[in-house]
Amino acid sequence: MKLIITVVNRRDMRALHDALLDAGHRFTEISATGGLLGAGNVTLLMGVEEDRVDEVVALVRASCRSREEAVSIGPPDTRLYADTTGASMTVPVGGAQVFVLNIERVEHV
Repeated sequence: MKLIITVVNRRDMRALHDALLDAGHRFTEISATGGLLGAGNVTLLMGVEEDRVDEVVALVRASCRSREEAVSIGPPDTRLYADTTGASMTVPVGGAQVFVLNIERVEHV
């Protein structure tokens, strides 16, 4: 048995959610905010048999895409004020991070 922890951008969650359920996988979903942009993320926890790990990773790959997004930037320490510079930069967002861990014991209570 493996524990798969997947951190997904909120925009990619619907496609991944549907793909996992269609393939018969169950998961626990935890909402979170973080990263450079303070973007909404979702963390999925899944207990998966070892022979189905590659299937789950393939579903994540097919459902979650990295993309670039323009964000406004201002001078340091001006986060509380309106951005008057109009400057922006492009940063990568989306995609997913997948962690696969060994599980020594599982009990259903």
